[in-house]
Amino acid sequence: MQGLWLTQSVTVNVSEYLRAAAANDPDGVALLEHRPDRRHITWRELDESADAIARALSGRGLVAGQRVAVVMANRIDLPIAYYGILRGGMVAVPVNPRSTTREIGRMLTDSLARVVLCDETGIDQVREAVTEGHRIDIVVDGAAPQDDETSFDRFLADASGAAPVSPPDAEALAVILYTSGTSGRPRGAMLTHRALIANTEQIARLEPPAMTPDDICLGLLPLFHIYGLNCVLGQAVRQGATVVLVDRFDPSGLLDLIAAERITNLPVAPPVIAAWAGRDDLRDQLAHVTTLLSGASALDTDLAEAFQESSGHQIQQGYGLTETAPVITTTHGSPPDTDHRIKHGSVGRALPGIELRIVEPNGADAAPGDPAEIWVRGDNLFSGYWPDGLDGPDADGWYPTGDIGYLDADGDLTLVDRLRELVIVSGFNVYPFEVEDIIAEVDGVGQVAVVGLPDEQTGEAVVAFVVPARDAPDETTLREAIDAHCRTRLARFKQPRRTIVVTGLPHSATGKVAKGRLRALGRSETLGLDA
Repeated sequence: MQGLWLTQSVTVNVSEYLRAAAANDPDGVALLEHRPDRRHITWRELDESADAIARALSGRGLVAGQRVAVVMANRIDLPIAYYGILRGGMVAVPVNPRSTTREIGRMLTDSLARVVLCDETGIDQVREAVTEGHRIDIVVDGAAPQDDETSFDRFLADASGAAPVSPPDAEALAVILYTSGTSGRPRGAMLTHRALIANTEQIARLEPPAMTPDDICLGLLPLFHIYGLNCVLGQAVRQGATVVLVDRFDPSGLLDLIAAERITNLPVAPPVIAAWAGRDDLRDQLAHVTTLLSGASALDTDLAEAFQESSGHQIQQGYGLTETAPVITTTHGSPPDTDHRIKHGSVGRALPGIELRIVEPNGADAAPGDPAEIWVRGDNLFSGYWPDGLDGPDADGWYPTGDIGYLDADGDLTLVDRLRELVIVSGFNVYPFEVEDIIAEVDGVGQVAVVGLPDEQTGEAVVAFVVPARDAPDETTLREAIDAHCRTRLARFKQPRRTIVVTGLPHSATGKVAKGRLRALGRSETLGLDA
């Protein structure tokens, strides 16, 4: 099979990659679901279904630039919806279907979504959120629609007329992805077609290739996350590679699937590596794998080495942000050290077309090897936060990431720490402010501070330090009340793994909570994070 060889210079809408794949290999399998019926779809069928989505949305009165939320787990209908939305010139708003009603409602309201395409995983939260918020059309997939809703199949079948023509503008907004950014509550990062296409092409220029048309790629990473959406799905469509979609992680079952489907390309996150490292059957189960990449959050070096010992596979690593669509650097293609291993702690070199600076607080470039804030520039950068574009790249195109790192003499990047307080759990962003607000609602909580601490399974774990109010119940009752409240108000990955009751919080000279001291305290104690 030949590569698709679309280039950024001629591609102005992400959905053009799908059109090219359908023309190149119409009867080839594009997507396969890991479900009992092994549903699959060809490139031609995927392309035609995306056309139908574009027509159906246009038939509901939507025009270019209006937002459509997609609240689905990994299934074939999610890419159908995504490419159809973009083909119609509309803006996709991918949402985690396992988010709480409050979280979904906030994203729907903030984005002013006109239509929400939802599956059975998130339909209950969507219905509750819509009842509480603005009016929105609901299209239901995998569950029975209510009287004022439409089934996904009916939505496709009712599509008529010509597909709307998307304005040929690469700077048009394509996706809004909610992330905590560098401060405040979660905000929508605005990614244009230009940004998504740029990162797709930057990855495609790697040598050796990170993905080829002959690959069968694992689609375990959630497609509502930028890593799964643009690195896995986007690159697979660009290359014409098959993706096997998986919704949930079952360590043994997934290894059986990889062997049975002869999967060759394995993009995963660190929790998968942690679950597999040391297994006796790992080498046999991964016999067909040629490329293994880890992203979404930092991978512990010792864990990477343990995995390589038991699997025979060296893990390629990368670094990126939602705001960079997402990949900034990767070890894939970087020269190894003298022992033919990835440099200890390195996340590799900048992709072709991406520039890096290591910037001191005074704005000067740091000396080689000295850690400071990582700044990035490239066509893959976002256009600021929804709706007004605030806090995007500066006038010269540079974006301060909030991460601390250093470049060695070869141009390889090593991450050191973060300026911002963002906690990354299994690749998902958790902003402490949001968790602190929820915990503060619990009777008996006087003060609260939330930090992230290293965790081998998830990269980081959310830990809450709580000062009881004067009338607070005993510590055990207070912890139980906090846990119960968080379970109803926060998505699971945002819930504190441990709540520590303390007599007071440390403060800096300016009166702010000294979270660095809390993190140090947490690291010095046995917190039971593996419980």
